[in-house]
Amino acid sequence: MKKINATPSDLAIVVFNKFKNLKNQSHKPSEKILVNLFENLFYASLKTEENDFIKVTITLINSENPDPRPPKRIVKDRWNIINLEETIEFNVKNIVKLSKAADPWSSSLAVDFDKNGNLFIWGLIDQSIHYQNYLHHESETGPEQPGLFQTSITNIGTLLVIIDYELIATLKQNILISKYIDVFKFGKVSDIVKSHSKKLIDEVVEYLSNLSDFEKETWNNQVNILWTQTISRILIRIQNYHHGGSFIISKSKNNDLDIKHKIQYGRLYNALKNKIAFSIENSTISDLIYEHYLDDESERDIPVELYLDESISNNNKNESSSELKGAIRFVASLSCIDGLVVLDDQLKVKGFGAVVKNFNLPEEVYISKTARFSVRNLEPIKPNHFGTRHRAIFSHCWGNVGSLGFVISQDGDIRAITRIENKLIMWENIRVHHMNKSQKLKRILLNKRK
Repeated sequence: MKKINATPSDLAIVVFNKFKNLKNQSHKPSEKILVNLFENLFYASLKTEENDFIKVTITLINSENPDPRPPKRIVKDRWNIINLEETIEFNVKNIVKLSKAADPWSSSLAVDFDKNGNLFIWGLIDQSIHYQNYLHHESETGPEQPGLFQTSITNIGTLLVIIDYELIATLKQNILISKYIDVFKFGKVSDIVKSHSKKLIDEVVEYLSNLSDFEKETWNNQVNILWTQTISRILIRIQNYHHGGSFIISKSKNNDLDIKHKIQYGRLYNALKNKIAFSIENSTISDLIYEHYLDDESERDIPVELYLDESISNNNKNESSSELKGAIRFVASLSCIDGLVVLDDQLKVKGFGAVVKNFNLPEEVYISKTARFSVRNLEPIKPNHFGTRHRAIFSHCWGNVGSLGFVISQDGDIRAITRIENKLIMWENIRVHHMNKSQKLKRILLNKRK
């Protein structure tokens, strides 16, 4: 869902409606408080501090009872609140000043409101790097989130609201987006991506030979997930450059492209293969140790050779994760040069700085409002409405059926493009971060049903 000419007040309404059915009403912010919160953050995003754009995350959290339900086991890297000796008024000037000490990858500002509805900053919350790593698909598990919700300034005039790991809404200047399309889970884009990842599944089949059918299916799903996450991570990295970029995934010969810098870079695919192979190997050995040597009735010692095999496979798995991270960043960095980054259907880079020799555009491009293709959910638009980067992707995908294109605008918008039958389809506001349904909102819904 997208609303044009939106304001921070519209964002406040969306967030307020998410919490209106909270069973515990004792510390729920009013709509007026939320408007004040988002207006201050929005105006702060328009400022600079020491010539840098403002980036900061705030956590709305109860200053009198910030941790009402701590887990039985407190992990070493769990979040912690560092109290300010004196509270600070929540306003644009103070947000801008404190943002320099609260990089979103390291911490967030703890914000609360008093009985009169006045907002104030009362501390900082550390260990945010683990939260960011999970959002960016760089860790497999995410830590619990403190407070009621988080709001981040991610760009000029851009606010993003997350409850736990569920993206609630984004305000981009005057556009409010409250629904993101998961093209990697459903529909034509998902089908294309899965057809590409099948090549990797076929290559790791030897590691699955001794597993049950259920285990094989589980690992096949893991390959699809890892493949999708890799594409998402490339998109996020390009988005974070704030200069825009584009790439295509195509098995065509690319005769319509003039590739300025031709290369053969297959390390991304090899890293994916290593990651899956070593993960399967490590999981198999770990399961063997657990089943035969670590259950309650077993008194046998773990053989040294088996213990070493597990240690080595675990080390190999970690190394392959690091290799994959480096390969992803390498591929994303190629987008810093004008032109397309060209990958084949195994995510092997064929070149970058590519331009279309002769534009071959359809009369109309269709914006799809859903991940699955449905004619009634299409909105036609003329391709000349877009810039050169978009039209280059349009041209290639129109002339090469099965090609999949991605465009990242300077303002951070991410679009996916492919041809379906006789229509060129584009999806806007696609979901790329690691998002899950909020446990807080689940509790709200359960309480409502009761």
